[in-house]
Amino acid sequence: KAGTRVATHPVRRARLDIPVIRLEIEGRGQKYTYGLLLSERRSPPPEICANLGVTADSDMLHITSLHLADGKPYMFEERWVSVAATPEIVDADLSKISANEWLVLHAPYTKGDISFSAVLASENEAKILRTQKNEPLFLIERTTWEGEQGITSARLVFAPGYRMHTAL
Repeated sequence: KAGTRVATHPVRRARLDIPVIRLEIEGRGQKYTYGLLLSERRSPPPEICANLGVTADSDMLHITSLHLADGKPYMFEERWVSVAATPEIVDADLSKISANEWLVLHAPYTKGDISFSAVLASENEAKILRTQKNEPLFLIERTTWEGEQGITSARLVFAPGYRMHTAL
């Protein structure tokens, strides 16, 4: 009567790591190329304020970039980074190292959230990823924090045919 209790439906947990896109592509045996499309300091839009818990007058870095595998579009990245949380990013040469890789190397985080979905390519995404408008694309949206301070909110749109694989 005082023995061990076994949960009827035990919870299983999976751990996800934030990959460095360069290493992911090179790990597939492909040549990695990176292109910075935009890097500007500006006020965040309302959805980013809500995601990161920042105000409209927050100092943010807005970055867009394209990651290529063997010269073909692999992933289009749109990212907002809090300058207050990572002031050193302002001096980083994001034309040489992607914001993805710089943040993994320099911005520790304590929590985050991630969502996976399919979207139809916008006109801009289709142009950048060299596909057709309304083509189905794989989307990852990820936000990370250090304690209660938002670090970054990223929208990662992968070229047609992308397949995510992770071990459990």
